[in-house]
Amino acid sequence: MVTLAVVTVDQPGVQTTVQDLAGRPGLWDVGVPPSGAADELTFALVNAAVGNPDSAAGLECVVAGPVLTCDEDRLVCLGGAARQATVDGVAVRAGLVFLLPAGAVLDVGPLDGPGMRGYVAFQGGLDVPRVLGSRSTFILGGFGGQEGRPLAAGDQLPLGRRENLLTPQPVTLPTITGTWRIRVIPGPHGAPEHLTNDGIDALFATAWTVDHRSDRTGIRLSGPTPGWARTDGGEAGLHPSNVHDSAYPVGGIMLSGDTPVIVGKDGPSLGGFVVPAVVIEADRWMLGQLRAGDSVQLVPVTLAAATDAIQTRRRWLTDLRQDAAPLTVSPATPERPQVLHESGTAPAYTIRCAGERHLLVEAGPAELDLTVRVWIHLLAQALRANQPTGVTEIVEGVRSLLVAVDSARLPLAALAEQLAFLAGGLDDPETVVLPAREVVLPIAFDHPEAHEAMRRYATSVRPDAPWCPDNVEFIRRVNDLGTRDEVFEIVEAATYLVVGLGDVYLGAPVAVPVDPRHRLVTTKYNPARTWTPQNAVGIGGIYLCVYGMEGPGGYQLVGRTVPVWRLSPSDEQPWLLRQFDLIRFTPVTVEQLAHDRAELAAGRADLKTTPATFSIADVRRIEQEAPVDIANLRARRRAAFDAERARWGA
Repeated sequence: MVTLAVVTVDQPGVQTTVQDLAGRPGLWDVGVPPSGAADELTFALVNAAVGNPDSAAGLECVVAGPVLTCDEDRLVCLGGAARQATVDGVAVRAGLVFLLPAGAVLDVGPLDGPGMRGYVAFQGGLDVPRVLGSRSTFILGGFGGQEGRPLAAGDQLPLGRRENLLTPQPVTLPTITGTWRIRVIPGPHGAPEHLTNDGIDALFATAWTVDHRSDRTGIRLSGPTPGWARTDGGEAGLHPSNVHDSAYPVGGIMLSGDTPVIVGKDGPSLGGFVVPAVVIEADRWMLGQLRAGDSVQLVPVTLAAATDAIQTRRRWLTDLRQDAAPLTVSPATPERPQVLHESGTAPAYTIRCAGERHLLVEAGPAELDLTVRVWIHLLAQALRANQPTGVTEIVEGVRSLLVAVDSARLPLAALAEQLAFLAGGLDDPETVVLPAREVVLPIAFDHPEAHEAMRRYATSVRPDAPWCPDNVEFIRRVNDLGTRDEVFEIVEAATYLVVGLGDVYLGAPVAVPVDPRHRLVTTKYNPARTWTPQNAVGIGGIYLCVYGMEGPGGYQLVGRTVPVWRLSPSDEQPWLLRQFDLIRFTPVTVEQLAHDRAELAAGRADLKTTPATFSIADVRRIEQEAPVDIANLRARRRAAFDAERARWGA
């Protein structure tokens, strides 16, 4: 048996994690983020410097680096904000390969800026187990790297083998500063539907400030209020930033309420906010080095300029000695990109760029139409069955489909042509019968952890928000209900159709009542919560979601249920729900829910499911049985919704 050399953690630094370059692509459609190095350019360079392949894992640290020893001689290279490192007290320079002798002490040192993250690459890489295809750590999900957590003192990380590696060589690292010009592709959303022309101009003219609440999930930017072109998001929510849930690209700049947030490597895959621009692939590394207080200007560029930039970056990674001076910026008119394809047939749809690595298909009007949702599903299934080389992600939204590509292997224009061809051959969604399951979930309404999230928000974020101090009271008011209990009665009576997975991570469902009479209307938090308990149940717009894990969130909370994600050592699929599942909730006590949660998490119990089907005919039958009731309820709730918006504005 071969004994592997190990790196021992003497002091862990701040949030030091194991990461690799690629992360875990291909699971965005169920809410698993790619993770991987936040500054992928620096990580790739220091790995290449010690002769490692692209797949090798290394360390990422924030604010303060770790203190490490190794039990055998290894070559090491540092990068990023790690500029004060020493070996046994002797300074070592970032970007230069040095020998770390066995037993010597590597102190990565403070990361005082400019820059936010430092990187450590060891010859041979770190040989920790792969989880879902990657060694990268996803802290919020609790998996990958070193048991899914930041490093702790005493940890020992096995090193990979040194055979068959490339020749080590010094590298030129990118310039890190406190003032950034980050190139973006405008769109897929913008003027005139969501923002005014002046609002779009201001987005790109503003010198934004990086907020201290930024992390690997997303970079929050502080600055002026966006120039909205509408007063609300309709059924999607009370705020004009709200849209029907759609997938985000990594690097997408979503407007979470009035706050721009750039989606990070650990960010959410699906959500209900406008995305007016996407950071280009060549500049995504910068997101890993943005530090609180840094200045950021978003510079719109053309698709051609983005393509030139990534080709320059690939040459840099090939010869490792690229001139590190800032690349030339070719500004574009700050409008959203040209529509690559448009069809007026039912449902009408458009295909637009979402950056230079993603296409976004949007179908039908900006409202919930389950016929459109089925059409999106049929298009996704057709693409999966005829998937061209280069497609890396296919993510279904409520009325949208996001498709990611490897930009070196598949041009977006060619993908748009194939999507248009597939769309022309789809079955009529009105006649399709989809396989489904009926799923019964226990729910503890008014769960103490839900109220703890409300309390924290009111204490530290926005005490004057209309949904404070009680989300359920807010839902009652905005839906013109008589009592809080009526909110719970409607949730219990409803059958919820799962129309998206991964809304707030890890297989978390976004669902809508099949019966329009059960569609409570509310809005999302603005700004979002910084903490939500795992498996909290919330309502935003007309949608319900179950939070897959602890983390930020914006839905109005009504209770808590059992886990919808269970990662086991076996190859069992960890997400427990599926598209078009039909969910029913059964009220239980807090104590009973605690027991149910423990049993399911331990694998001693499973979700209660029975086979079923779903078709648009089911919806039409309900609509035909109670057209007057449905119309009256919609009118009443719209009036209450408008009244609440008026109070909010006042």
